[in-house]
Amino acid sequence: MPIVKPGDKILVTGANGYIPAWVVNQLLKKGYAVRATVRSKEKGTHLQEYFKKFGDKLEIAVVPDITADGAFNEAVEGVDGIEHMASPFHNNVDDPEEFIRPAVDGTVGVLKSALKNNPNLKRIVITSSCAAVITVQAEARTFSEEDWNELSIKQTEELGRKADAMTKYRASKTLAERAAWDFWKAHKSEVNWDIAFINPPMVFGPPIQEVESPEKLNTSLKAWYDFVIGDDSKSRDVLASSNSWIDVRDLADAHVLALEKEAAGGERIIITQGPYVWQEWLDIANSIAPSVRPNGKIVKGYPELEEEKEYKIKYDNSKGKRLLGITYRSKEETTRDTLADFAKRGW
Repeated sequence: MPIVKPGDKILVTGANGYIPAWVVNQLLKKGYAVRATVRSKEKGTHLQEYFKKFGDKLEIAVVPDITADGAFNEAVEGVDGIEHMASPFHNNVDDPEEFIRPAVDGTVGVLKSALKNNPNLKRIVITSSCAAVITVQAEARTFSEEDWNELSIKQTEELGRKADAMTKYRASKTLAERAAWDFWKAHKSEVNWDIAFINPPMVFGPPIQEVESPEKLNTSLKAWYDFVIGDDSKSRDVLASSNSWIDVRDLADAHVLALEKEAAGGERIIITQGPYVWQEWLDIANSIAPSVRPNGKIVKGYPELEEEKEYKIKYDNSKGKRLLGITYRSKEETTRDTLADFAKRGW
């Protein structure tokens, strides 16, 4: 039996973001009603315009500060499911608390509001990250849902403001996920709803929302743009570096399925297509003809890396396939669609 079904109302927090906007899209297309939270009325304008064909199936709710006590009290009322996705992710941060407080307080705040204001809620799906899974190291390794990133918390505690931005971000995601699990375990006997966590790595693919320029892209997609479209050539070592990825559209599908599939309840689920080295994206982009690049050229990099590549960061994605029945787009499809989207934007 599905936990929620088309026709139900779903709350999506931070809905104007790169990933949440795709989740809103997939929910509306499947027949759900959506209440979308944004920080200001102006930030909801594009969503309303983009999804106007769905009429009153999309409702905008303004939540100016997700860390405020009771910030989501009204937003959670009357919904059947929640997709909590609002959390900061960028490279421009000084005080670690700029990441940690919104991530932890925002996530636990949603759970507190649900506990207090929605006895009929069925499930909460929370966007965590592989940042809460990975331990950065030199050796190649495959991570699973059993792994937790304790190292970034330790480094952030020790270095404070001197810790690098990604260490602070990884610490915030680990702390937020742990806090949410602890809250649910403490209160699960009081509620009818359960939780599920989705943990993605780097997220690529075309954006839905308006973006003024490539500089305004979200952090992961901006990295993809800089490597594939950017005019600056990268070193051989940089292009040989490894990570794992997921197409934003597949990630959105996973979020919807995690609401619907009974087996996803109480689970932590890594969602990834697989690993990559940056050179692979250049090779694929150069193979697409005709080129959608305005000047017809994409940096070649070091194509010989294809014979030498080593995937240092891999994740076991079997749980997501088993519980959600999800299949993933290829690097080629994501590259083609993303380049076409960028070309339409004049980039």
